Formats: sequence, structure tokens, C-alpha cells
Amino acid sequence: MTLQQLKYVIEVARSRSINKAAQRLFISQPSLSNALKELEDEVGITIFLRSNKGILITPEGTEFLGYARQVVEQAELLENRYTHTRSPQQHFSVSTQHYAFAVSAFVRLLKGYDREEYEFTLRETKTYEIIDDVKNLRSEIGIIYVNDFNKKVIEKFLREGNLLFHELFEAKPHVFISSKNPLVKQEIVTLTDLLPYPYLSFEQGDFNSFYFSEEILSTLSRPKNIRVTDRATLFNLLIGLNGYTISTGVISHQLNSKDIVAVPLKVEERINVGYITHKTVTTSTLANIYIQYLKESIEDELCQL
Repeated sequence: MTLQQLKYVIEVARSRSINKAAQRLFISQPSLSNALKELEDEVGITIFLRSNKGILITPEGTEFLGYARQVVEQAELLENRYTHTRSPQQHFSVSTQHYAFAVSAFVRLLKGYDREEYEFTLRETKTYEIIDDVKNLRSEIGIIYVNDFNKKVIEKFLREGNLLFHELFEAKPHVFISSKNPLVKQEIVTLTDLLPYPYLSFEQGDFNSFYFSEEILSTLSRPKNIRVTDRATLFNLLIGLNGYTISTGVISHQLNSKDIVAVPLKVEERINVGYITHKTVTTSTLANIYIQYLKESIEDELCQL
């Protein structure tokens, strides 16, 4: 087993394709395939499953990747300390539900990261895909919420994916509405107050189950429903159509228009927002910094509520 083979495995997992990984590694596809086969034969496990849809990481491969990343990171630290070579290109990925504070923390991470080269990824995506990204090591951190309604289902998927949930904060539900919506005059709104207005929610694709909804009270029937796929569109429709959505109430006015206002919703539900990590992967330095920025961004925004 060589350090180069470990780097090959990590790049294939990142690219999800032997061909793309070979291009990024500047080697031929047959050479990369042979190196992976030799490594799998040596360690006695199958790391990747090849299919028409691309590369899948086996459970044994996921565990192996966790160790491989630690070895490669330590080797890079050793090289930087004693060979005085330039710092290697750093990689860091986050998958998240559509939370402004997750973006704020990502911006702070990049502003404080003084390197000539890096490759960072921020995916605002669907709930199931967030869990799948962290499970298969496409992202190191995933940001989701749980509550009494979806907790058992989400915990089942986390357990099967060998993932851990770390709570960041518990929020009282709020509605996001336009600053011109008549409901902004109220200190608190009820579900009945909201009936005349279009309800906006994030579309969840093939896993559009109530349990994977980003919004609580997903089983309630509403006369006007609009589903969107991105936060910018949702906010535009909140303003243009006087619609509403249900969220934590934590909103960054540095990144989002001040035309969006959070008003408390009169319900007994609570929202527990947290981040997920893989059990077998040691959290990197970049991930730890990002988590700290997450906490600070949330605290800053909560103070404004």
C-alpha cells in the first residue's frame, strides 16, 4: 500500500468517476484502474463498485476512506513542515438545507483562508442528498434539522449511514414573509392567519416524503402551495406574491434582502438544527473552523430576533 494509492482512492471518491479522477490525477484510466485493483487485492476488500451510473462506495470502502484521508492529511502536514514545498490544494465540502447562516459561515471560512489554491464546495440541496453526501464522503459536514415528527425516520437513515447528529440550536418556528405583508404588523401569527397566502416550500425530488421536508408541519393541507428548488427563488416569491414559508427565524440580512422579515408562529413545535458527520472520519481542521463559524453566525442572527 502506497501513499499514492491512497490519494488515488480519495480522488475517485471525490470525482465519482474513474475517468474524471484519472484526468484530475494526470494519469491514464487503465493505470488508475490497475492501481485501485492492486490496492483492493492487497487490503482484501472492495472499495468501489463500478456501474453504468458511475462509482459507488461500499461500506468497507467508506471506512477505508476515513483512514486514508487521515493518513494523507498527516503526510501533507509532514511534507509542509520539513520539505518547505508549497501548500497542497485544500478540499472542503458542505451539504446543507437552505439556511442563510450556513452560507454566512462558509463566507467567513473563505475570507479567513489565505491560500493561493483551494477547492471548496457548498451544496444547498435536498434532505436525502445531504445525508447521502456525508454517508459517501462527498461532503464532510451536512446541515439538517430534526423534530418530533421526523426524528425517528431521520435517525434511522443516520444510523444506517454510520452518521452522527450534533445539535447546534433549538428554534421556535417563525414564518418568513415580505416586509410589505400585512402580517408584519402582528407580534405573532397563527396558521389561520396564513390561510389566504401562498405557502412556499423546497421541493425534495424523488424523496419528497413528509419526513424529508425542510419545513415543519409538512402534513398540513394548504389551499395555495408553491414548491421551489432554491432559496433566491423562494425569497423572490415571498416578496412578489406575498407568500410565506416556515423556518427557524434565523436570517442573515448581510446576505439576504431586508425585505424579508421573520415573525413568530404560534405553534408548539420546535426545530432542532444541527450538523451531521461520519463516524469513521476524523473532523478536519477546516471542518472544525467551519463549525465554529456556524455557531457564531447563528448566535449573531439569534441576537437580532
